[in-house]
Amino acid sequence: MGAAHFYTQTAFKIDPSISSEENSVSNTNNLIRLEFLNNKRSARVNTRTAGPLAGLLVICATIIPMVPASVFAQDHPERTLDEIKVEAIHRAEVGGYPLIGLDPKDVSEAFQSIHTKDKDEWAAGFMGVADRYMAEGKALQSSDPKKADLDFIRAWHLYSFGRWPSEASPKKKISYGKAIEAFLAHAKMMDPPLEVVHIPFEGKEIIGYLRLPKGATGPIPMVVAVNGLDSRKEDLAESFGAILPLGVGYLAVDGPGTGQSPIKASPTADRMLSGVLDYLGTRPEVDKSRIAMHGVSWGAYWGTKMAILEKARLKGVSVQSPPTDLFFQKEFVLNSLLGNREYLFDQIPAIMAIFDNVTTLDQVVDEFAKMSLVNQHLLGKPTTSMLILAGTLDTQVPISDVYKLLDSGDVPKDAWINPQGGHLGRQVGVWPDPRIFKQVILPWLARTLDAKPFEDKH
Repeated sequence: MGAAHFYTQTAFKIDPSISSEENSVSNTNNLIRLEFLNNKRSARVNTRTAGPLAGLLVICATIIPMVPASVFAQDHPERTLDEIKVEAIHRAEVGGYPLIGLDPKDVSEAFQSIHTKDKDEWAAGFMGVADRYMAEGKALQSSDPKKADLDFIRAWHLYSFGRWPSEASPKKKISYGKAIEAFLAHAKMMDPPLEVVHIPFEGKEIIGYLRLPKGATGPIPMVVAVNGLDSRKEDLAESFGAILPLGVGYLAVDGPGTGQSPIKASPTADRMLSGVLDYLGTRPEVDKSRIAMHGVSWGAYWGTKMAILEKARLKGVSVQSPPTDLFFQKEFVLNSLLGNREYLFDQIPAIMAIFDNVTTLDQVVDEFAKMSLVNQHLLGKPTTSMLILAGTLDTQVPISDVYKLLDSGDVPKDAWINPQGGHLGRQVGVWPDPRIFKQVILPWLARTLDAKPFEDKH
């Protein structure tokens, strides 16, 4: 059994005597001691000294058992349109996914022209608002580039939500194309610049966004960033700009079956990401011995596979809510994914879209069985260093899948588990996505890659 290091907001001392039979982690204040004894979890809490802080420690999540899917109601209908509107505006107001960065007033305006759940009507509603910002941005490019950039960002977010969660209709495809156009207009303002790369792959191409730290000449550590089911490489390219001052570059790509990916998801689609590593090997600016990967949700699935299959080429992999096994089982699909309310709407149709010729729930179940890392005989094999982030209350990826990954492999893994967190570990008002990214993920990647900030000499 692999040992796991669990982090909270306090510092931890790792017992150097960790073995497969007994592992322990204790914090510097001796509030909590977590042990693995004969593969069974137990915890000793000094409640006299811990006080109320003990309830806040994310380590507590490791002793909360997985709630079986059968506990949840069997019937999970999708939200009605009115429910979607109310929830979407609320999420925009609190900065909740997938409306991070959207103005609630813009969302409300778009909804005024949306009266059914028709996909084209949805896309048209958001494109109508976004078009206005895009036009204003183009008009201001010369006279007021800062205001133009803000307009492009605003348009990009609206277009992107217009195509959300997948490009499943003609107008949603148009909205996605406009989202890319708006993002690239915004990217032209970036310093250091963003490079659009085209990587030949099986007669097609992998399109990615690459940025290097300002003033860096190499060799530069790099992170390959892979999106989830309904996010896109544009989202990751924007977020990972924060890693550049740490002396790390990035290459953001769409995961198999999403965005502009050249192939659909399948048990062998990880070969596309191996192709991305091949490409980085040709870039003279890149330190080939210091490449990491980051994946969110479905991207975390690919990241976990790559941590095993590309162990020799990846110095580290960080993954948020990685599905490994139970996620892919029929019971979980039917009892948790179908009509999931943590997901805004249409999760199952979005999943269907990443596979080839999958249009029914039965076909989803069949494809999922092939994707399980247990069924692929991968879970348990040696991995590179990993950071695994998750929320105990996640209804989209079961926390048991995370524990299964932590318990497997050959090297200690770092873990950040939020006992009050949902998907990706996010918690409204406490641990929003940007805070997790900047305070947990970026420092781990920089430390794992032994990164040092570059001085801009220009």
